[in-house]
Amino acid sequence: MSGPSPDPSEEFRQVVSSLREYAEWERDSRRRMSFFRATGPLPAEPGPAGAVPVERDAVMPSARGTLEDVRVEMGDCRRCILADSRKNLVFGEGSPQAELVFVGEAPGADEDAQGRPFVGRAGQLLTRIIEAMKLRRSDVYICNILKCRPPGNRNPAPGEIGACEPFLRKQLEAIGPRVICALGTFAAKTLLRTESPITVLRGRFHDYQGIKLMPTYHPAYLLRNPGAKKMVWEDVQTIMRELGIS
Repeated sequence: MSGPSPDPSEEFRQVVSSLREYAEWERDSRRRMSFFRATGPLPAEPGPAGAVPVERDAVMPSARGTLEDVRVEMGDCRRCILADSRKNLVFGEGSPQAELVFVGEAPGADEDAQGRPFVGRAGQLLTRIIEAMKLRRSDVYICNILKCRPPGNRNPAPGEIGACEPFLRKQLEAIGPRVICALGTFAAKTLLRTESPITVLRGRFHDYQGIKLMPTYHPAYLLRNPGAKKMVWEDVQTIMRELGIS
């Protein structure tokens, strides 16, 4: 003999209650995951009864894009007047997982011709500095504030920096380095939002969105002022210690 038929309205209320409970749990989990992504590993948390465990990235996928995403977004950039005179857009090159990123000012004539950063005389000196750090160019990432060459290698204009800097920030976010080395006045001032001269900024770490940033002289400056190489080597050695390079 069968028992009394279940009340459909009561079953419906139970289903709605279970769904509401699960939605509240998932919302709270998302908040906690967002917090722990910045502060450390996510602790285990029991879900509602009968819930299937979910991988953390399946619940809260990373919002951080890739370098390829940033390059696609730039496209054939026409966001400032430099597009009219450039030969090649110089995006950057190196390891997308680099612990160390070098950021310069803007491409020069050689970089504009080849579409690669730091390949002229200053770039050759930067390569020697990287090798003196017991690294290779392929171990680090190299880019500039501007992705197009200013005519005559003039200083970047504020509007040009304003158009290009968002892509630099996305590059740094995609890589997530431990250390940034800002090469020269424009790179240091732009990233640190300061008017302090490079002579004051260099020699110690500054904070850039939680990343240690070391300003130092640009390799082009060293070609004109060889006596400054000693100070750059001091800055580089500080970076090496931070990265655990003996």
